[in-house]
Amino acid sequence: MDRYICFDVETPNLRNDRMSAIGVCVVENGIIVDERYSLVNPEESFDSFNIQLTGITPAMAVKAPTFKELWPSLGPLLNSGLLVAHNAQFDMSVLSKCLHAYNIPSRDSTEYVCTCRMGKRILPWMPNHKLDTVCRELFIDLDHHNAASDAHACAEILLYCIKKGARIEDFRRRYSFKDTRTVKV
Repeated sequence: MDRYICFDVETPNLRNDRMSAIGVCVVENGIIVDERYSLVNPEESFDSFNIQLTGITPAMAVKAPTFKELWPSLGPLLNSGLLVAHNAQFDMSVLSKCLHAYNIPSRDSTEYVCTCRMGKRILPWMPNHKLDTVCRELFIDLDHHNAASDAHACAEILLYCIKKGARIEDFRRRYSFKDTRTVKV
């Protein structure tokens, strides 16, 4: 069974070391089977840039669970398949920083796939491979910088690229939660 855990995070400030929202879209055997979304109380300040970008305010996040409170349900989900994100280095980095900030034990490393990287090879004709551009070109609905919508769009891009002949093995990378280096698997 092929199981992909497409995810996207939003951050409250330019440090990008905490989440203010997370969206997850689970793909099994070529079908989206589950979608989840949560605001996250980052327990940190918000920058006006991030508020404008995401629409998430401190007042919205203050009553949301913290990353540590979400982890008992989020961790098993994220660990249940191959992680996938668009511009994955960013999302993987934020995830790693949150795990460290809350002293949550994790694996030393994990495998992931980046749909931005995949798109560059499978869709070279596009003007760029930013999430909103790829979605516009492929007619995928997107409420950009909404973590649920971004995760769903990532899943749709993944499925499109696979349909067009992308082999997951060619795009697998390993992310180290210890030193944040990425290596090709």
